[in-house]
Parts: sequence; C-alpha cells; structure tokens
Amino acid sequence: MNTQLHTEILVVGGGVGGVAAALTAAKLGRTVVLTEPTEWLGGQLTSQAVPPDENAWIETPLTAASYAGFRQRIRRYYRDNYPLTAQAAADPLLNPGLGHVSRICHEPRAALAVVDQLLAPWRSAGRVTVLLRHEPIAADTAGDRIAAVTLRRDDGAAVTITADYVLDATELGDLLPLAGVEHVIGAEGQDTTGEPHAPPVADPLDQQSISWCFAIEHRPGEDHTIDRPAGYDFWRTTVAPFWPGPQLSWTDVEPVSLKTRHRPIFAAEPGGGPADDLWHYRRILAARQFTGPGFADITLVNWPQIDYWQAPLLGVDHATRAAALDGARDLSLSFLHWMQTEAGYPGLRLRPDVMGTADGLALAPYIRESRRIQAELTIVEQHVGVEARPAGAGSEVFPDSVGIGHYRIDLHPSTSGRTYVDIESYPFQIPLGALLPIRVDNLIAAGKNIGTTHITNGCYRLHPVEWSIGEAAGALAAYCLDRRSPPRKVRADATELADYQRLLTGTLGVTLAWPDEIRTHRSQ
Repeated sequence: MNTQLHTEILVVGGGVGGVAAALTAAKLGRTVVLTEPTEWLGGQLTSQAVPPDENAWIETPLTAASYAGFRQRIRRYYRDNYPLTAQAAADPLLNPGLGHVSRICHEPRAALAVVDQLLAPWRSAGRVTVLLRHEPIAADTAGDRIAAVTLRRDDGAAVTITADYVLDATELGDLLPLAGVEHVIGAEGQDTTGEPHAPPVADPLDQQSISWCFAIEHRPGEDHTIDRPAGYDFWRTTVAPFWPGPQLSWTDVEPVSLKTRHRPIFAAEPGGGPADDLWHYRRILAARQFTGPGFADITLVNWPQIDYWQAPLLGVDHATRAAALDGARDLSLSFLHWMQTEAGYPGLRLRPDVMGTADGLALAPYIRESRRIQAELTIVEQHVGVEARPAGAGSEVFPDSVGIGHYRIDLHPSTSGRTYVDIESYPFQIPLGALLPIRVDNLIAAGKNIGTTHITNGCYRLHPVEWSIGEAAGALAAYCLDRRSPPRKVRADATELADYQRLLTGTLGVTLAWPDEIRTHRSQ
C-alpha cells in the first residue's frame, strides 16, 4: 500500500534542525509534514541522547528566541514535574544534571516532552503532520526540482509526498543521493580548499567517528553486570595507531594537545579530580537536587572510549554500513562490561527507561558528520578558524547571515585513522548560501548537511547551530511561498534578502550578527 500526500513544506528528518524548521514554518502560516525514522523527534537531544553542546553566550539575549524558549521549557519541565530542593527550584539557571559539559544537562525524555509540547498546538490545528518510523527510500525529480519523496514505514507501508519545498534535515543527508543532489562526503583536500587542517588530498572515507550513547547509574554493593559482548576481546586488545592503548581503559587522548591522559570514572580514583572525572562530565540527573526516595545520579556515557572509528557510514555498501552500526553498539556495551568487571564497578546499572529502549543504548547513534551539499557558498576554515584568519580579524562577516553560533572546530578521530582535530574558532555567522544547493531549486538543507567542509562541520554541527539552521530553512520556505520567489532569488536580490532577514529578526527574534567584541573573541 502506498498512500499519497501533498503538503506545502516537507521536512524529512525530525532531529534538532527538522523540529526547528517545522515549528518555524507552522508559526509562519504554512502546512508541514515532518518525518522521522525513529520513534522520537529531537535527534541529538533525544534519540541520540546527547546533552546540548553550546557556546559561552547561550544564556544571553543574543541566543535565538526560539532556542532560548526551548531551554526555558526544559527547566520548567523539571520545576513542574520533579520534587526539586528549595535551592534547585530557586535557581533561574537550573542545570538538572550539573554536568560539566553543558549548562543544561538533562534527560532525553525531558527534551522529548518539550518538543511534543511545542508541536502540540500546530498538530491540533492541522499545520504539522508528524510521521514517525518513516525512512526516505526514493525521490522523484523533474528537472531541477524534487517532485516527490517516498518514505517507508517500519511495517512496510509506504507514503509518497509531494511538496512545494523539501527540507533535508536527516542525520546523514539521506535525500541528497536519492534526489541526485550534488554533494560531498568525507574530507576535502587541502589542494582544493586550502584549509590548513585539511588532509593533503580528498578522502571520502575520512569521516568522524560515531558514538552509541547510553545512560547509567551507580548502585554500590549491587551487581548489574551485563553479558560479555561478542566483540569484547577485540576491543580489549585492539590499539589504533593514534591511541595510547585499547579503548577499554581510563586512558585516552587530550583532544587539543594530543597528549595521553588518565581520566577515571570517579574523582576519588587515582588521578581523578572534580574537573577531570568522567562521571560528572555528562551527568544528566544530579540526585542532590531532588527530594524524596529513589533518586540516584544518572550520567550519559558519550566518552572517548565509545567513539567508533573502525568503518565509515557513507560511501559504503549496505552490509558495511550495517556492520559499522553493529560495531558501534558492540563497542559501547563492551566498555560498559569492562567498567563493570575489570574496572571493578559491577554496580553500574544501565537505564533503558531513560533511553526508551530495551537494551539500554540510545535509540540512534550520535552522528557527527553528514553528507554535505555542494552549496552556493561553502564555509571553509579560512572563514572561521583563528589560525586561518588574520590576527584579530574575527570570523568572516556574511551579508546573507541567517543566524549565529560558536563552538571549537571539534573533529573526533576519523575512520581514515586520523586523530582529533580540535582547534580554535571565532564566533561565527550562518550564511544563507550554505543552505542552498548549487542546482536543485526547491531543496533546502536544514541540518548538518549544509555547505560546510569536513573541517568546518566540526563547529557547525552542534545543537544550537543546527536549531538555527533549521529555523532559517523553515522560515525561508515559508517566505518563498508567501512571495512566490525561489530561494536563490531571495539570496541574490538585496531587497528580498533584507525582507527575509527582517522576518528572521523581527518576527522570529533571530540574531544575525555577533557584536564585534564577541566576533573577534578568542576562547583561549
């Protein structure tokens, strides 16, 4: 059975960018179909279970109003539903997990609840239709337009959707090969981009590692040891050339200096400390902030020990990709088993209820790198990297900015055997040209598939930046429908561009430029 649907805007992929795109288009009066292959909307925040990686100015008015509102709803969710201590309840900047990595470390289900709250009125009004467990399998094209996209539900039923505009917000840029959209995978070569930290020549199979995250609590005196995973011996003995030893260890590599470091799970361990231990790094629930029985710390394991770099997901056949996903799961479970046995912590207990799965792993792997469109404007290291810019220049100023962001250029070890690339970047803008493919007229990139390089993806891939990309894409599709102007004309025409940017700043509360003192700011 193949159902036929039509909508004004089709958003394929219900991750951070897809949710922001759908919400924005609905607010601007347009009808949207939002699809997602898993059971949860929210991507990095929910199904991938990654606490938000944000910038130093995230709590200031410079943050896009919609993303700031999302964060406040997370805090309200805990205030409304959890027995907070008086001190925690009074904290306007409540951090539920008190994790070091983020000012708002929280459980995936909290983000899922907020996403559902945000979408609820638009779903009731018929503006947004959500199709969960739907994966894109085909796209029909007519010249330089996508005419229809076919998606298959996990029970085998299919739906074909026609739309005026199609937004690719998938985690891996899945629509790009289906629709024949020109795109790039892996690493571009220095001989093409001139980027100081690119490899000498292109390597499509040089892709950032993925991680299959999981949540645990610690119950001393109890035994929650899982069965020995099939690949345990492999992970226990295999050593990558850029790593100091097997991954099943407390020893890893410091990403910036590339020096070997020892970082145990708890501060009380030899070599541990309050700023160094892994337990507090991505803790998503801090028991001391809650009253009543039953609360225990919950931490999210997204640590170097579970980075899977053995095989890429893109540019390989289905069997290789499936084997890589299985390998990532096996590595995560092997690290847990090692912690419970050889490291001496049998009381570490998986929390499948927190992940929404039977096995305790996240619903989906944490994806750091996608296929990327060949865009009207490709962001390179020379636009944002401190070392690649003139001294004190700050980041490139883009006249077609649709939002702002900041994060270090943070590339995890790759499938080509390359170690970390973790270098400083300036606070940057998101140029509209990076959202527009060089040829296809009605496709807009709405996630990690924008026109970055392998290098600059390292700072444009994080939660608030992906949200802003999705928001800009949803707003652009709505604007183009209102004005009957194609996206390329909006960017090329100064009057149209100014009108669209006023929609972003005036109606939606988006910041398009950092103050110069921040744009030129160095984080170290």
